[in-house]
Amino acid sequence: MVQTSRPKITLQDFLTSPEASGRCELINGQVVPKVAPKRFHSKTQRALLRWLEDWGEDKGEIGVEWAVQLVRHGQDWVPVPDLSFVYFERLPEALADEACPVPVDLAVEIISPDQTFGAMAEKATDYLTAGVLRVWVVDPRAQSITVFASDTSPMTYRSDRTLTDSHLPGLSVIPQQLFQRAGLRN
Repeated sequence: MVQTSRPKITLQDFLTSPEASGRCELINGQVVPKVAPKRFHSKTQRALLRWLEDWGEDKGEIGVEWAVQLVRHGQDWVPVPDLSFVYFERLPEALADEACPVPVDLAVEIISPDQTFGAMAEKATDYLTAGVLRVWVVDPRAQSITVFASDTSPMTYRSDRTLTDSHLPGLSVIPQQLFQRAGLRN
């Protein structure tokens, strides 16, 4: 069987396409659908969203599957993190209904059953290289949050170990409480 490669799509074409309004990412010039979330993913996302809103609604923009315009390996990249946060002062004043035009302060990726931690760790590294300041890889099954930052080694938080970060002052997440709030029991 002969496989033909699909023509690459430009950033501008992607941003104006119907796929950009859906659950698709731009990776290496290709439109790639995101993995459809399952129950644990959805419950974790909702609980974490509430946590982020309680902390940062007055500090910045909190995005739910809000696309972000970045560059990865020298090519336009538009990932769609499960959740994101960017301080208001970093956003342009005239922001329309569009993909986030700046690297976010926090990108959150929640592992679905058909994804691996290794693949998410690689994506986290790509986020950091592209200018995102913090990446959380959340694993609902392991009930853990692994924090990636460019200036430190990844740190994994479980149980009652409190996650705090000087870049996100005042935010304090206890994984055990987060997953209980999501209705997930170990």
